[in-house]
Amino acid sequence: MDEMLLQYFKKITDEEKALLKGHTDIQKGIYTSQKEFVVDNAKLLQKGHLIEIRPHTRFAHFPKHRHNYVELVYMCCGTTTHIINDTEQIVLNEGDLLFLNQSATQEILPAGRDDIAVNFIILPEFFDRALSMVERDHVLRNFLISTLSNNHSQLPYLHFPAKNILTIQNLIENMLWTLVNKKPGTNTINQITMGLIFMNLSVFAESMLPNQTGSYEQDLIFRILKYIETHYKNGTLTDICAELRLPDYYVSRLLKKYTGHTFKELLQQQRLQQAVYLLSQTTLSVNHIMEAVGYNNSSFFYRIFRKKYGCSPKDYREGKQY
Repeated sequence: MDEMLLQYFKKITDEEKALLKGHTDIQKGIYTSQKEFVVDNAKLLQKGHLIEIRPHTRFAHFPKHRHNYVELVYMCCGTTTHIINDTEQIVLNEGDLLFLNQSATQEILPAGRDDIAVNFIILPEFFDRALSMVERDHVLRNFLISTLSNNHSQLPYLHFPAKNILTIQNLIENMLWTLVNKKPGTNTINQITMGLIFMNLSVFAESMLPNQTGSYEQDLIFRILKYIETHYKNGTLTDICAELRLPDYYVSRLLKKYTGHTFKELLQQQRLQQAVYLLSQTTLSVNHIMEAVGYNNSSFFYRIFRKKYGCSPKDYREGKQY
């Protein structure tokens, strides 16, 4: 990490100075005016802003709380230990990302002087431009977004050990730099940067998972979705179950729990998304495209395509969507 940025986040805040002088508790008034400990974006964001950053408060146990926004924790150096929903303990190491949606409760064990984490306070609408940058109906993209935006998501957090993914590290550092310097006109830059982060997470998610120490089910769901993304033409539930060494009923139940869809539905979603890409970006015939994405029954392909997009493949190519 850039040394100037790191030194900026290492500065002892007024709250931390009080803790070092003997105050033992977090000053809840900084974070909320409610009886229940819900960290309030109105306390941390300037009016009209969609995103802000603040260093994580060290030297004290941060008690159990929720947020009324999406929180992204980035670990600059050292470690922090987070307890999610009273049950799961996540240790963040240098370069790690932790996304928390509004349904998650979080508790953080005391951090030392050199354990530097930055909290991003992000309103859901900040992600609008980022979503437009990622392919519509991309299975991993849809899973990421549903987890971040749905208060009732079955997966309340996403943990990415991204230290070795240079592109993600550079993008996070770029965003930190613009937010620290507070230059006007950078909101669009930051929204686009977040879109690029999502795109890279979708591409590199699987390579981060072998070292994942968090949720076992998160690991599995990303592996299954990555398999669907890359094997949409000939992939089968039997094959991915054999690869994972898990029974098909368990994988099916896992997919339904976290995505709301069956393996077959997700496979079809990915095939149609690829068909739309080929229709708009190539001159291949509809029949060739149909075969390229894994269909050999033209009547079935036309029927599900029209059901999804409201028009035939030919009309879609000609821009005649209804």
